[in-house]
Amino acid sequence: MEKYGYQFSFGPWNIHEGADPFGPTVRPSLAFDQKLETYKELGFDAVQFHDDDAVPDLDQLSPGQIGQAAGEMRKKLESFGLKAEFVAPRLWEHPDTIDGAFTSNNPRERQYAIDRAKKAADIGRELGTNLMVVWLAREGTYIREAKDAARATHQLLEALNQLLAYDPDLRIAVEPKPNEPMDLAYIPTIGHALALGFKTSAPERVGSLVESAHAILAGLDPSDEMAFALAFDKLFSVHLNDQNGLKFDQDRTFGAVDLRRAFNQVRVLEDNKFFNKGMVGLDVKAMRTQPAELATKHLRNSMLVFLRLVEIARSIDRELIQELIDARDYEELDWLLLTSLMG
Repeated sequence: MEKYGYQFSFGPWNIHEGADPFGPTVRPSLAFDQKLETYKELGFDAVQFHDDDAVPDLDQLSPGQIGQAAGEMRKKLESFGLKAEFVAPRLWEHPDTIDGAFTSNNPRERQYAIDRAKKAADIGRELGTNLMVVWLAREGTYIREAKDAARATHQLLEALNQLLAYDPDLRIAVEPKPNEPMDLAYIPTIGHALALGFKTSAPERVGSLVESAHAILAGLDPSDEMAFALAFDKLFSVHLNDQNGLKFDQDRTFGAVDLRRAFNQVRVLEDNKFFNKGMVGLDVKAMRTQPAELATKHLRNSMLVFLRLVEIARSIDRELIQELIDARDYEELDWLLLTSLMG
């Protein structure tokens, strides 16, 4: 498969059992080794890890045990011809993160979150990656009066500074989302994420991860969010998927809802030579209706859509596009893009 210089990553959660808030699992679990084998067969290059994907039950382990388990995981990845793209601390399931992790009103809970994130940095180092993704899942509130938003922003800044000081090689990609699981998020967009990063003690080591669906949930176009981050050289990674309106986070197959929107994401990545800067991460989930033996087609389809859109972006007549822009004939430009996408 020709990948045009891009490398692709996946999360173990992208092959899942199909449970949703209103129904139980509908597919059997797949062993981790089977997931690695499946992803490698599909053409993926790297794994996106939550900390406890790499080291289960890490809160009950000593630093030495964590290091040993992470080292064993690295050997397993290498045996499949894979590598780690990043490690993300899972700061949204533990009881101490119910009311926020870094922004909890309880100082003991805030310290738990910082300590947990430091363990994630240790795991990443053992896995061979210095990139940490910080999804601020519960950094917000259900009612505005419950927290001081300005104080919470300073708490986020202090947490990032502690992580940067803990590991001088660590790079942090802040992943924003406007809502879900918290109703009112403090870092809802890439602009918020970059502003936070620029105020840290090491802004050169703090960037962002743009997820398509998260941008859509904020009422924004993912390609604009990516372009904004790229303008500051702050797009460290992406989570490509699609989203059907301002609903819950759907993680649909990339391009399945809006192919034009998907094309513009690819166009922005292409124009800024993202293949030299980071990996293309997919964060997609199979529809609940898929039988177990057919529950990886969303991954195959997302990668193939991306690569087909790369072909279109590279083959489209750029001189003609510039002529139409100079003539301000945007109707003809619109038609050119539509016919290119229709084939």
